[in-house]
Amino acid sequence: MKPMLLTMSEEIPRGKNWAYEIKYDGFRAILQWTVDGITLTSRNGKNLSDQFPEILEIAKNTDKPELPIQLDGELTILNTPYQANFSLLQHRGRLKSKTKIEAASLKRPATFMAFDMQITPSATYDQRKKALKTIVKSVSSPRLQYVEDFNQLDKIKELAFLHLAEGIVAKNKHSTYQEGKRSKQWLKIKQWRTVSGFLSDFHANNGYYHANIWTGKKESSLGSFKHGLTAEEAQTLTAFYKKNGKNSGQRWTLDPSICVDLHCLGAKDGELREPLFSDFRFDLSHEECTAEKVKYDLALMPEDAEITKPDKKLWPEVTKLDYLLYLRQISPYQLPLLNNKKITLIRYPDGIHEKSFYQKHLPDYAPDYIQSWQEGEEFFILANNLRSLLWMGNHGALEYHIPFQTVDSAFPDEIVFDLDPPDREHFQLAILAAQLLKHLLDRMEVHSFVKTSGNKGIQIHIPLMPGSMSYEETRRFTEGLVRLLVKEEPRLFTIERLKKNRGNRLYLDYIQHAEGKTIVAPYSPRATKEATVAAPVYWEEVNETLHPTDFTIFNVVDRVKEYGCPFYEYSRKRQIQPVEVMKSLSVK
Repeated sequence: MKPMLLTMSEEIPRGKNWAYEIKYDGFRAILQWTVDGITLTSRNGKNLSDQFPEILEIAKNTDKPELPIQLDGELTILNTPYQANFSLLQHRGRLKSKTKIEAASLKRPATFMAFDMQITPSATYDQRKKALKTIVKSVSSPRLQYVEDFNQLDKIKELAFLHLAEGIVAKNKHSTYQEGKRSKQWLKIKQWRTVSGFLSDFHANNGYYHANIWTGKKESSLGSFKHGLTAEEAQTLTAFYKKNGKNSGQRWTLDPSICVDLHCLGAKDGELREPLFSDFRFDLSHEECTAEKVKYDLALMPEDAEITKPDKKLWPEVTKLDYLLYLRQISPYQLPLLNNKKITLIRYPDGIHEKSFYQKHLPDYAPDYIQSWQEGEEFFILANNLRSLLWMGNHGALEYHIPFQTVDSAFPDEIVFDLDPPDREHFQLAILAAQLLKHLLDRMEVHSFVKTSGNKGIQIHIPLMPGSMSYEETRRFTEGLVRLLVKEEPRLFTIERLKKNRGNRLYLDYIQHAEGKTIVAPYSPRATKEATVAAPVYWEEVNETLHPTDFTIFNVVDRVKEYGCPFYEYSRKRQIQPVEVMKSLSVK
């Protein structure tokens, strides 16, 4: 099976005949599944099977579709359900050692995102997608997933923007699968990041132009480009270099002056990914082409994002602009965990060392896109979208605390154990308590997730399907487990409410898990001098080396991109909790 090819387009077609999919940033591949197992083949016919053993493991699943089947899709390493990490995948593709491949497959496993399949030559897109969805649903493996199709363009554009996806694919619903052919029935629309730099070099031997930026007072590389210019633009630009530049063999250099906008999919180490000339920027001075501007432009901030006093220090080393860039980049990971929950903000309009206050009601001056929930005459703030999160951040909301239920349910959708040591010097007590609780939860086959509080403690989250347990049942469950810990280590742990009676023991707060109470949200910053974050971590990280100051606004985004989000399967796991076992636990 040779894959059907897409046609690049600048415009997205609209109408009832078109469906839309996220364009994942990965390796195009064909997955062939026979009774002998799975084979992965690249678009160019290269066998990828040995490079991605975790995909071959799908064949060992007890739930098998009717074989043989051939699936067309994108081989990815996912950061979020709609964002793939191409640089990690590229690194995986270069590995040769079987040992290193195995280690990488366990650390950040790849996922085959299936978007089409072979049925009959006359089968339409809609018919193929229906059959594909049935097959993927029948195979209960996270390594094989179905690429959703959307009828509403606005919805998928919002998702692609939020998740910083590579782009969108538009497909004609009535189109057939044309093996090995490039068709205008499948259109690929890139979601470009547009960055600015000033022209520096021209290399006549390969036709590449180069642009630089200012990093502080130092001139540094933005990247090279040659595509996107019309023939006339290229001729004019080359002539300009040769007339005004300094010549050294086949290379001409310009002093900083002329600025350009370049499309790309990313920038790293002085190189642009898929650079494409966009426009000359005669309205821009070269002094404005800075590393800070590039960072902002790569983040794809909403055009109407309100940013006042961007240089204001909210933490000792963090400006408001730094903070808003953090919120924008962490939003694809955080927003699903905040969705439809009444949020309590702690606002520090002038930074962490000045006056602060709590806010949970919608202010009169909030813009229309800030959603709220009405109870009687009260309107409670919701943080359901990126623009809301950025607006809150711009108004000095530095901490986000959420309840244990969504607004449309009277039942908890999670249980949280709050492990609260007396201070950071006793953080090891929180580690020990977390390890002991994990042991108990594992014995009951309860799926749990863990995060630092961002201050001095650890919090263990257990996702639930709303309605599966009442608050009274979750209270009995939490109290039963913490009393076991206190009974086991009374010198180390306590459920004593009064601080003065705890001594240096860790407080196991089960009373906090109740209707109306809140807990700091995952990925929320904290008002600490280090700008720490309530950071989800993997259970294997909960050891003597863990410390809450390890996770700050400066490194958490890079961390989730490299290691993935530890809460990635939070929603899926709530559907398979052993609720009856949990309900059976009662206080003795």
